[in-house]
Amino acid sequence: MSDTLMQEAHDAVEAAGLALEYDDEGLVLREGAMALPSGFGPLAPRIKEQALHRELLVRAARIKGVAEPRGLDATAGLGCDSLLLAAAGFDMTLYERNPVACALLEDALRKAADDARFAHAARRMRAVHGDSIEALKRCRGTFDLVYLDPMFPKKRKSAATNKKFQLIHRIEAPCADEERLLQAAFEAKPRRIVVKRSVKGPYLAGVKPHYSIAGKAVRYDCFSFARPV
Repeated sequence: MSDTLMQEAHDAVEAAGLALEYDDEGLVLREGAMALPSGFGPLAPRIKEQALHRELLVRAARIKGVAEPRGLDATAGLGCDSLLLAAAGFDMTLYERNPVACALLEDALRKAADDARFAHAARRMRAVHGDSIEALKRCRGTFDLVYLDPMFPKKRKSAATNKKFQLIHRIEAPCADEERLLQAAFEAKPRRIVVKRSVKGPYLAGVKPHYSIAGKAVRYDCFSFARPV
């Protein structure tokens, strides 16, 4: 992790009244007793081979006839969704513009590389601190999949189980430029674009997908194309 990224991350958490520090396990974002550590620990059961095929995201992203699909996660966050895709065989490039989230992501990948549960997926994941919209404009035909997960708007009341993720909302706002993000994804000319939405949420930028795969809480809107350019 670069010194520049860590300095930007520390500046951001200081402005938000939070703390970013290392403990024995790795990098942790804190506010008082509330802590959000880096890492993929809770996802271990979900990336087992017998469980992956049941993941809605994996079903939505799967591209027939592509042996080694390449994916770009344009809104990577903490990298949890990309981990599922990498475990399913995608070579994932993860863009995250927020320095705090990117620092936590890079630390998670560092730890995952030395963890037998995650190492096989981590080898297929590369984090980039930067603007994915500009990157998408430069990578026409490079990726088979573009994955978009603009952060859901904050709810008035959050369940106790989501308290840790309230820390992320403190430092990173939901996407404010949905039209540019989706347009850049189209301009990249992938085989598939998958957009994560709340199950009853509106389409991203108001654009209707070709089809959707929905669960109880989350919906994946899919745009599927015959071939990359």
